Amino acid sequence: MTTRLAVLGAGAVGRSVAQLAGEYGYAVVALADSSSAVVDPDGVDVAGALAGKDDGAGLGDADPADVLAADYDALVEATPTTLGDAEPGFSHVRTALERDRDVVLANKGPVAERFADVRALEADSHGEVLFEATVAGAIPALATIDDLGPERVTAVRGVLNGTANFVLSRMAAEGLDYDHVLAEAQDLGVAEADPSFDVEGTDAALKCVILANVLREAGCETVAELRDRELALADADVEGIRNVTGSALELAINDGRTVRLIGEATREGVRVGPRLVPQNGTLAVSGTRNIVKIDADYSGDLAISGAGAGGEETASAVLSDVGRLG
Repeated sequence: MTTRLAVLGAGAVGRSVAQLAGEYGYAVVALADSSSAVVDPDGVDVAGALAGKDDGAGLGDADPADVLAADYDALVEATPTTLGDAEPGFSHVRTALERDRDVVLANKGPVAERFADVRALEADSHGEVLFEATVAGAIPALATIDDLGPERVTAVRGVLNGTANFVLSRMAAEGLDYDHVLAEAQDLGVAEADPSFDVEGTDAALKCVILANVLREAGCETVAELRDRELALADADVEGIRNVTGSALELAINDGRTVRLIGEATREGVRVGPRLVPQNGTLAVSGTRNIVKIDADYSGDLAISGAGAGGEETASAVLSDVGRLG
C-alpha cells in the first residue's frame, strides 16, 4: 500500500518533499503553505499546485487547516522553525499524533524546545515521530546514532551551519572581512537578508540541543524522567561569529589552524562557538558543507560530511525517515 503524505510547508524543503515523494513511492494527498492548500485523496497534482503558488494564485482552494484533517498516513511538518512554545509546529504534531498518524519533522522547533512534550504525545499515540532532517540536512546523523546505540554515544560535535561556515572559510581563504563576505553570501543566496539566526549560532545550537536530548533520552526510563533532563535553546552556551576578525584568522593560519563555528552536544550540555581547528583537519570543511563527528564507545570517532541544508538535500532526509516508519 502506498504511503500517503500530508505536507505542511511549501518553502524550499516542503516543495522538494512534494516534488520528490513520487520517486520514493509515496503519494502526496495534501499540501499547504501558510495561506492556501490543496487536498486530493487520489493524489495531489504537485506540479500544478506549485505552479499556482508561483503565479500568486495559491496552492489550491482548500484551507491549510484542511490538511491536518485529511486522510493521510504521515504528516511532514516543514513549516518555519519557531522558538519558545514552538507553535504552530507543535500543535501540528499534536493533532497528527492524536489521530494516530506518524509525523516526520523538518521543523526543529518541536524537538528543540519541547522534546519531552513530543515524546509524551507519541507515547499515547499509535503514531511515531522521526526528525532526521532537523539536525544536518542530508547527513544521516540521527540514523547513525541510532545504529550505534545512543547510550554508547558520548559526544557529537561538528560544523552544523552552512552560512556561518561559508563566511568563515571565505574570510580565511581570501583575507576578506566579515561584512564583505556576509554581503557576498547574501547576494549568492547562502545567507538570509536577516542572517542572525545563522551567524549568531542559534541554528547550530538548536541542532545540538536536539542531539543532546537524544543522548539524554537514552538514560531515561519514563517521559517524566526525560522531562526533568531535557534541554532547550535557553540551556545552551552559544556564541556566534560576528566578532571573528580577519586578523584572528590570519594568526590562526600562520599557526596551521583556522576557525570554524563548532557545535558540541553531550549529556552534560550544549556549547556552540568559534573554535580553532587544524587547517587540514576533519572539522575544517569549507563553503556550505557540514560535518558531524560522533564519538562512541568501541567505534571511536566517526565523521560524516555532506550537505547540511538545501531543499532537495533536506527533503532526502525527510523521505528517508518516511521509509523508516512502522
